[in-house]
Amino acid sequence: MTTSFGPSALVTPANGVTLARVAFTPVLLAVVADSGASFPALGMWTVLAATDGLDGYLARRHGTTRSGAFLDPLADKVLVLGALAVLAAQRTFSWAPVGLIAGREVVMSVYRSAVGRRGVSVPARRSAKLKTVVQEVAVGCALFPPIAEGAPVVAEAALWAAVVLTLVSGAQYILDGAGVTAVPSSASLSRSRAG
Repeated sequence: MTTSFGPSALVTPANGVTLARVAFTPVLLAVVADSGASFPALGMWTVLAATDGLDGYLARRHGTTRSGAFLDPLADKVLVLGALAVLAAQRTFSWAPVGLIAGREVVMSVYRSAVGRRGVSVPARRSAKLKTVVQEVAVGCALFPPIAEGAPVVAEAALWAAVVLTLVSGAQYILDGAGVTAVPSSASLSRSRAG
């Protein structure tokens, strides 16, 4: 029998996976900082990135929660931005694309907070999930020794593709929010958040 959780639940299997991802992120970052591109770092990255899909599956199976809607994208940002920052510090990536991605996340957090105070919830978009996946692929390419040593341009190209998706999805969210705020509050619908 599958246990279902209400929207206000805090202790759920999905949240457990999400918090484990956050807890193990510093370990991954330490490994990457110490060894750079390596198969141990790539293995840890693959496992942690894959948990994003796992907690989503568990949330759909057991019931989505408000805490999960907040924690899941936060965990994604901590993991991805942490890895990008370490790789940029090692000069595997240039700081320009990393800065653009980080700037978008800051702007979107401020924007969501502002429209949230007016009772507006911006609808989730597939482009947001896609940009996270492409960001994860870019980091994976940078940690994969044959690419890092033989074709680093592949990882850099994947990162710039992630930048494009990141900025496009951010612009879509802002346009969506503007469209929702134009509707009277009595007609506004509650919609889930996404990264």
